This record gives sequence, C-alpha cells and structure tokens, in this order.
Amino acid sequence: MSRSDETIDLLLTRRSVKPMTMTTPGPDAGELEIILRAGTRVPDHGKLAPWRFILFQGEARAAFGEVLKLRFAEIEPSSNEDRLALEATRFTRAPLVIAVISRVVPSAKAPEWEQRLSAGAVCQNMLIAATALGYATTWLTEWCAFDASIAASLGLGESEKVAGFIYFGTPTIPKDERERPDLNAICMDWKPA
Repeated sequence: MSRSDETIDLLLTRRSVKPMTMTTPGPDAGELEIILRAGTRVPDHGKLAPWRFILFQGEARAAFGEVLKLRFAEIEPSSNEDRLALEATRFTRAPLVIAVISRVVPSAKAPEWEQRLSAGAVCQNMLIAATALGYATTWLTEWCAFDASIAASLGLGESEKVAGFIYFGTPTIPKDERERPDLNAICMDWKPA
C-alpha cells in the first residue's frame, strides 16, 4: 500500500478563494495542461468523456464579459451601472476561467445522472490539481450558468449544461477557514430493519 500524507493534507486544507481576491499570474501552458489532464482522470463509466472545456484567457475574458453584461441588462432592465460593470468584469477577476461543460452521451451503461456526476468530479479534480500547483481556485455557477441565451453564446448543444465556471489565479490574501459539517451529524451505519 502506498500512502501520500501530502495528498491527504491538501484535501483537508483545500479552500475556495473569492475571484475578486485573485491576481496574476495564472497557470502557464504546462500547468494548464496538467490541470486539464487531472480533470479528465475521473470516474467515467463507458469511457464516454461526458464533459468538455471552454477556456477564457486574455482578451476573451473581457469579450465574454460584454456578452454577460448585455444579457443581464436584458433580463434585469432596472440594473444600475455598477451591477452592469460587475457583469462586464465577471471573468476578468481571475487570469483564467474554465467552463466545464457537462454533456450527456447516449449510453445503455451510464445513465444521465452518472454522467452529470462525472462532470462534477472533473471540476473537483481541476480544483485540487490547481491547488497542488499553488494557485487559488473557486468553482461557481451563478445566473450565467443557467441562462439559455448564455448557453447559446457558449455554443452548448441540447444535451449540454454548464457544470461550473472554475476560476484560477494567484491568491492576494491568506485563505481563511470556515466551519465544516460535524461528521457525527451526517454519517450513520446502515443496519437491517
């Protein structure tokens, strides 16, 4: 048996970081490949790869921010300039944002729910890989993950949904800790009736 206490420590201390507290640099090309490869090392019944990635880097972050701002103004016409500016800069808060797209692949072996869970596992693996590389990360959805017009702007197909927008950057402040669930309150042994 091979044991990795370093991995356990990473899992027990991993913490999401608010994108507004991230700065450059983000992952370089080699680190990005590691993060993406780690993302694909998840349970995937039937080898379906029921997920894909859309990367927002450089000027693409601001350009997509304009799409978000215009759409938000349509759905919330009473929005003030501050709120519209927040939408325009949503993806520029971090040097890299990756949209993880969950896509259902027809399969007799792997039901839709299992495929969607696989996409969630992709998000978590990417967070862990980036954290191991020293980056700040967070996994968000927010309104734009569920809007049909934004889905069209992302080029999503009928069976596709945004599993998450993963933000990557360098932390500017120390990570704080938050209270975690009491294991005694959420765990139980199964017993026959």
